[in-house]
Amino acid sequence: MVELLAPKLGERWNDPAAGTFGFMIAADEYLRDKHENYYALSEKDRKFQKEKAFSGVELVGDAHRLALMNARLHGMESEIILGDTLTEMGKNLNGYDGVLANPPFGTKKGGEKPTRDDFTFPTSNKQLNFLQHIYRSLKKDGKARAAVVLPDNVLFEDGDGQKIRRDLMDKCDLHTILRLPTGIFYAAGVKTNVLFFTRGTTEKNNTKGVWFYDMRTNVPNYGKRTPFTRAAFADFVKAYTGGTAIGDLDKNYDGTVNDRLRESIKDDRLSYITRETIASKNDSLDLGLIADESVSKAEDLGEPIEIAQEALNELNAIQNQLKAMIKELG
Repeated sequence: MVELLAPKLGERWNDPAAGTFGFMIAADEYLRDKHENYYALSEKDRKFQKEKAFSGVELVGDAHRLALMNARLHGMESEIILGDTLTEMGKNLNGYDGVLANPPFGTKKGGEKPTRDDFTFPTSNKQLNFLQHIYRSLKKDGKARAAVVLPDNVLFEDGDGQKIRRDLMDKCDLHTILRLPTGIFYAAGVKTNVLFFTRGTTEKNNTKGVWFYDMRTNVPNYGKRTPFTRAAFADFVKAYTGGTAIGDLDKNYDGTVNDRLRESIKDDRLSYITRETIASKNDSLDLGLIADESVSKAEDLGEPIEIAQEALNELNAIQNQLKAMIKELG
């Protein structure tokens, strides 16, 4: 995610659900590797990179302490706020050149809505609120960009979910959605995606169409026998960049999204869906999954016992989510 968004010197990046600050540390390391550990920068610019370029917010005290420690161990003196982005405090988090985030899964405690008054569509769904915050926190310069990990329900939820997706596609160029294999970022059985978007300079009609890449359908069962490694993203990276190999990202890719180059990529997992088509489907983004024999290989589907175990894991994950919701609502 960091290499595809390609942070630049002098930019301000933020993670509104920072955890242990991993995304921001990775972004800092990306720039240090490209610029000789900031050796050639002026003292003023080096101080900016060390103290101001990367920031975050974390709600959980233990995670916040780990984030501070993690940042210091990597030579960063970033501001990491102990607080809740979805409260009034979060209104001051704006004007960023980039955001990388993996918001927490679930609903607000007790099902209540956020306490911020600047959300057009407040909802009890935390991921939808974080999504609203993130695209509103970006600079309106046509260059500010974000990559956000979100579960499938954000792509198809009706009501406020539909309105938020429409608002996102109005304010931003939602150019890419990566459909990830099941259980990668959240618990086993939870399906996730990465949304890549760039904030427009206007408030309307910034998304003309969305590129989808399906890493979920008919892929190996990732686990102990088939680890999910960087190499698994090789084909996606080639499609996203329009031809750059995953090993050449740091040297040959500057973060530009080029539709013409993408059109030259021959990959059945890559598809483009126009904004008009998305609108005709009630602005659902639960699209881009394939069912094509050219990428269906029975030997990749796993042994029957593995398939059964995966199905059981999905059912258990759903049951745990329902129990958590009942506990919060009760």
